[in-house]
Amino acid sequence: MKKIVVLTGAGISAESGLKTFRDSDGLWEGYDVTEVATPEAWSRNRALVLEFYNQRRKQALTAESNPGHRALAELQKNFDVSIITQNVDSLHEDAGSKQVLHLHGQLNKSRSTVDPTLVYDVDGWELKEGDTCEKGSQLRPHIVWFGEAVPMMEPAIEITLKADIFIVAGTSLVVYPAAGLLDFVPPIVPKYIVDPKIPDVRTAENMYFYEEPASTGLEKVKEHIMTNHL
Repeated sequence: MKKIVVLTGAGISAESGLKTFRDSDGLWEGYDVTEVATPEAWSRNRALVLEFYNQRRKQALTAESNPGHRALAELQKNFDVSIITQNVDSLHEDAGSKQVLHLHGQLNKSRSTVDPTLVYDVDGWELKEGDTCEKGSQLRPHIVWFGEAVPMMEPAIEITLKADIFIVAGTSLVVYPAAGLLDFVPPIVPKYIVDPKIPDVRTAENMYFYEEPASTGLEKVKEHIMTNHL
């Protein structure tokens, strides 16, 4: 069974109604990202950071996967599909995808501030001050903030190196280190790029471009793969 590796970004979630900080020139729902998505912000105003992510979590609970998410899940019937996503929502899982690696963490989880290996599901949408891990330390959102390392990058590279087919959807390929994953795809591997604004990668080999949203473009990619790569 051929292996498909997919890198998804904010665009595919935006089509399900979830906004990102790139929607408003660096503002995220009216907040500068430095106020709510950095370790310094957590140290400076923990209550604000918790409330910000509570609202994002509450919003995510009402969002539904779109045809782009579902097209990727349907490919599992004939291919070994691994999704590497920069998104922190669970829309890929909601659509039925079984192998999803979250590069930037998960909104529906929290983790210990003294032991990053202690990760918990958030019950509902609210994480409050005074919610602690088993070691008695305050829980924080299980999110990779700006300025923090991306611990899942190495596993993502290992997955990418095994790709027989590589898909990029809903990302501008300007956010590193995630954007660098394309460099690990062997030249002979077919690469499908889906985005309303195609990133500057047109000189690479074996590229197929779909200049449209992920919700429609991924359905076309699915059809092309089913016709040409089974």
